[in-house]
Amino acid sequence: MAIPLAPVAGIALRYGAVALTAYAVARALPQGRFDQSVDDAMDETPEGIALHRGDEQVNGAARWRRVLRVGGATGPGVEVDVTGLARIRVRRLR
Repeated sequence: MAIPLAPVAGIALRYGAVALTAYAVARALPQGRFDQSVDDAMDETPEGIALHRGDEQVNGAARWRRVLRVGGATGPGVEVDVTGLARIRVRRLR
C-alpha cells in the first residue's frame, strides 16, 4: 500500500519550520557565562530542602538527585541532579 505524500509533507514542513525557528533563536541568544565557584557550591549542597533566616534575608537551597534506569537495575540510565539556590532580601524603606 502506498503512503499518501500530502499529509506526510505537511507534517514534515511544520516540524522543519519549528526546528528552524528553534535553531535561529538558539543562535541569536547571547552565550551565558560559567562560574566555577557557583558550580562548586551547587555540588556541595546537601540533598533536600533547607531555609536559613538571618536579620535581613532568607536563604534557601534545594537539591534532588535520582538515577533513572530503563530495563531494570542493570539497564542503561541517566543521573538527574536538580539544584536550586535562592536569596530573598526584604528591606524596610523609610
